[in-house]
Amino acid sequence: MEKINILGVEVDRVDMKQATENCINAIENNKKLFIVTPNSEIIVNAGENKTLFDIIKSADMVVPDGIGLVIASKMMKKPLKERVTGIDLMESLLKYCNEKGKSIFLLGAKQGIAQKAGEKIKEKYPNIRLAGTYHGYYKGIHSGAKGSYEEKEVIDMINESKPDILFVAFGSPKQEYFIDAYKDIIDAKVFIGVGGSLDVYSGTIERAPKFYQEHGLEWLYRLSKEPQRITRMGALPVFLTRVFLKKDKNKFSK
Repeated sequence: MEKINILGVEVDRVDMKQATENCINAIENNKKLFIVTPNSEIIVNAGENKTLFDIIKSADMVVPDGIGLVIASKMMKKPLKERVTGIDLMESLLKYCNEKGKSIFLLGAKQGIAQKAGEKIKEKYPNIRLAGTYHGYYKGIHSGAKGSYEEKEVIDMINESKPDILFVAFGSPKQEYFIDAYKDIIDAKVFIGVGGSLDVYSGTIERAPKFYQEHGLEWLYRLSKEPQRITRMGALPVFLTRVFLKKDKNKFSK
């Protein structure tokens, strides 16, 4: 796949159709596929966090989740095809799973959220096989307790259900840590971190209206609903400034 280097991070120049097809090919050919969905904040964090940077570098597909990446690519005169958000890719894959009777496992979010998200997904897509759900508030690698007994139980639960796709909703970088650490021993084909998507599917959080989605303004809508996110939003101007000045602050990419 053709890639574009954005502040040291290689991002695949794929559109939603191509990203979905890559996932389908992995499932149909019994291959493992690890997908990372970075936005501006994750790219900035990767420049300061070697573990995260190395994990993204090792991923099979890196799709441009944030509008900041699309803007940056245009500034670099190497425009990405389109924004490919984690939640939209998840929706595209759910449609495929419904058509083909494939199975999914939902891991993450607060207790009860993954289960509720699964119920809502089954209502919309009755042919999907819901392999299982589990919350993200257990002791594991994402909480600094790699190899805990509870995490072993979670992995055993996933392996017993053998899902085609494992959706991990721990938020970044915790979901990337988990997938990188266990993808080789988990019996699933596609692994993708989906952040707060389970909160949306469960109905706990309302996704931004279509206007905001289509104009890359979901961040503004979320900020209006959650003002406490203002500190996280600071990554976007930092990111775009670095791209504009062409200063690769990612000390790990050299």
